[in-house]
Order: sequence, then structure tokens, then C-alpha cells
Amino acid sequence: MGFRVTSLDWKNFHASMSTRSFTFVAATTGEWSVRSQTTICGPALDQPAAISVLSGFDVPSNSMWKLRGITSNVRYVEQGEKTALQFKQEGLGRPAATFAALIPIRKSPAWWDLTQDERRQIFEAQSQHIAIGMRYLPAIARRLHHCRDISEDEPFDFLTWFEYAPEHEAQFDQMLLELRSSPEWRYVTREVDIRLVKNSA
Repeated sequence: MGFRVTSLDWKNFHASMSTRSFTFVAATTGEWSVRSQTTICGPALDQPAAISVLSGFDVPSNSMWKLRGITSNVRYVEQGEKTALQFKQEGLGRPAATFAALIPIRKSPAWWDLTQDERRQIFEAQSQHIAIGMRYLPAIARRLHHCRDISEDEPFDFLTWFEYAPEHEAQFDQMLLELRSSPEWRYVTREVDIRLVKNSA
């Protein structure tokens, strides 16, 4: 039996993708003003004045740079960990969370050559990535975007977006220190830490 895609099917597929796909647009103006930008390792990004987070990939072209990512199922997480995360974490867009951070990351080919269970061993058994993140919930909200799901030619593998209240920035810095000190970060070859503040409506 053949499979025929109708125009309605295509519209539904495109609509479902647009809710999972996001573009971070760097420009002179935008939703979030850049407070600082630090290159942790690898090539730097040009520093913009502002960044906007837009749904989908069809976004204005007049930008300094654009980074694309897709939200996906939670990976390297066991069922008990997933349940605990869902119970404790809060969503984005909280009124008090006027600080944000965009941290794009690329990992080495050695990381991607590992099997799924080997990556899980480094990710949690050795590095306690999930356990570290759990300690800072619900103060710090997070959404992970996968770039390799689009193409291996994207400049980064992951775009991690965090939102938090200004009084929680010290906690956020401590969380990053713990993660960057873990065995998992030996595989990180490019990382940029961009701090932002929400512009008034």
C-alpha cells in the first residue's frame, strides 16, 4: 500500500515542527539584551547587543548570527529521574525570571563515537549531570535544543537556554562550575556563555 501525503498532512507536520524548532537571533535589538558574553573554549561568536528567541526556522535574515535547534525527548535519563525532574522543574516565562543565559555547546567526535550506554555512563554515573541540575530546581528553568537533529554541519550540537531571577545568579554560576568540572566536559570542544536580561515590554 502506498503512502500519500496530502496538503493537510504537510501543514500539520509543519505546525508540529514549528512548536519544537527555535531560532536564536542575534541583532542590534531584541527581546533580551546581552549583559556579557564569554568564550569558554573553541571559536568565539560575534557579540550582539540583543538576542531574540523565535519559533521555527523561517526568521528575518537581518541578523549578526542565527543558531537553530529542536526540542526533543529527554535523553540519557531513566524513568525515575524523568519523573523527579517533571515534579520539581518549572517552565520558562516566569515574571520574576528576568535573567537568562544562552550556552551553545559542541562536543568532540570522540563523544559521538561512544555508544548510548557509554555516554550515559559518563553523563550521569561519572558526571552526575542530572543530579547536579536537580539541586538547582526550581530556581533555574531550562530548555535544551538539539542541533544535530537538524544537521551535523550546525556550528553547535546543543543550545541550552536558562531563565532565572537575578537573585539566583550565584546559584546558576555554581551549577555551571560543577558541570564544567565533571568528566563529561572533557568532551566539550566549543562553548560560549551568553548572559542576558529581559527587556521591558
